[in-house]
Amino acid sequence: MWSEEHGKDTAHNPGIETDPRQPAIYQIRVKSHLSSAWTDWFEGLTISHEEGGNTLLTGPVVDQAALHGLLKKIRDLGVPLVSVNPVQCKQVQFGEGSET
Repeated sequence: MWSEEHGKDTAHNPGIETDPRQPAIYQIRVKSHLSSAWTDWFEGLTISHEEGGNTLLTGPVVDQAALHGLLKKIRDLGVPLVSVNPVQCKQVQFGEGSET
């Protein structure tokens, strides 16, 4: 449930503050290490490699349609999706393995 007075999507993301005028920041984790060559295809998201063979895609996503477009690209690549998480700006940590 969206609560405008509190600026939260309380049903799905309690504790994640949102500003409808700003793109949400997402971290999308996939299995496999993706090359930094995919940055443009993933609309400028930062590509970071994690131990264990996962890749973390991090960055702003303007709306739900754009998020679904990114997820469709991941599906089309045949790369298994591990997680999709909205984050507050202060929670975003770009790993040392970042390739951008």
